[in-house]
Amino acid sequence: MVRTRQFIQIKTELPGPKSRELIRRREAAMPAGYGKATPIAVCRAHGALVEDVDGNVLLDFAGGIGVLNVGHTPEEVVAAICQQASALIHVCGLVATTEPHVQLAEVLNRIAPISGPKKAMIASTGAEAVEQAVQIARAATGRPAIIAFEGAYHGRTLLTQTLTSKYALFKKGFGPFAPEVYRAQFPYLYRTAIGSDLSEAQKEALVWEAFERLLVAHIMPEHVAAVIIEPVQGEGGFIPVPQTFMRRLREACTRYGILLIADEVQSGFARTGKMFAIEHYGVEPDIVVMAKSMGAGMPIAATVGRAEIMDKVHLGGLGGTYSGNPIACAAALRAIEIIERDDLCARAVQLGQIARARLEQMQAQFEAIGEVRGLGAMLAIEFVEDRHTRQPIAADKTVALVQDIARNGVLSIRCGLYSNGLRFLFPLVISEAQLHEGLDVVEEAIARAFVKATG
Repeated sequence: MVRTRQFIQIKTELPGPKSRELIRRREAAMPAGYGKATPIAVCRAHGALVEDVDGNVLLDFAGGIGVLNVGHTPEEVVAAICQQASALIHVCGLVATTEPHVQLAEVLNRIAPISGPKKAMIASTGAEAVEQAVQIARAATGRPAIIAFEGAYHGRTLLTQTLTSKYALFKKGFGPFAPEVYRAQFPYLYRTAIGSDLSEAQKEALVWEAFERLLVAHIMPEHVAAVIIEPVQGEGGFIPVPQTFMRRLREACTRYGILLIADEVQSGFARTGKMFAIEHYGVEPDIVVMAKSMGAGMPIAATVGRAEIMDKVHLGGLGGTYSGNPIACAAALRAIEIIERDDLCARAVQLGQIARARLEQMQAQFEAIGEVRGLGAMLAIEFVEDRHTRQPIAADKTVALVQDIARNGVLSIRCGLYSNGLRFLFPLVISEAQLHEGLDVVEEAIARAFVKATG
């Protein structure tokens, strides 16, 4: 059984026998609640291509869920990791100081989209960095409350799970949750006032009115330390915040002395066509949370904010055993250098235009595609049973679609509050030919799943 395109090479059924055996061992050794988008077991990868344990070569449109903007195993990052590992693997930033740790903090302060003096606290995961941001905001303001949004995803720790929306998938059975977290409506305009003839501006105004009502009905603004928002919601469905809403949010935070936290864990590091998605809006956050593609696959994250805010935490109030790990810092430094040197922001715009055009062609062909949306190369399609009612397809249909796409040589992953979306996070080093080949596979799978087409 050999199915070969220009880049995808399928030698066995997918998953192949070795993948099935490794998955069997995984399921025997790991908890049942640990999900997996595909039954593929990977042994090596480079650029936008991955090879499974059976020798099949697939295209990667999941990118480690947004971790691999510079691609798999970039030579310069691998070299930096090896060089650093041969000199120093760990010492702990709470014990001693290393050059990569300090240098990375300096670089992050330079690129963070905040004016004036800044300081960076480096961590290991996005959830840890979000927790740091909340701790810092509370210490800086002396206020306890945090406002997060419907559809948000901020992590799986107790506090970040509280901030996260999508209850059934991420929160069921795990309560009680952290106190003083309040939920605001997100400007998900595709699902605001469905069936009405309101314009998008009118829908956005309704959502903003709901936010202002929150500050009266549920929490007084003088009690709020911070509002945390993803400029482009990730797990929520790749939904960009409307321009006017983001400006109003910044103005309200300034007016009430509330800190604005931008969660750029998935949208950062060139994915949207800017180093950080918030740069599309012409507003500045007070704190930025970053992770994922920052380390090219190494576990590293950071919280960067205005220096006067970051310094409000008492001595010893911040830290972590792996904060500033030299190997992770060395990888991040090289990844950021590649992003800037190779202008991957411009590349994201170019790839995003190509992919969006293809996805919009699919939308014109298939009634099941309700919306194509995103920013730059952070794109998603939302599937519906009916375009008029916008009823989401069942989650199991999305799972089946992802599995079919994988069987034909592309790794992908779903998204959306209703788990009815397909997100695209291909590495920004992917070639145009590879991108088109992967989109061909996606289109063919959609055709198999949703035969009803527009006339």
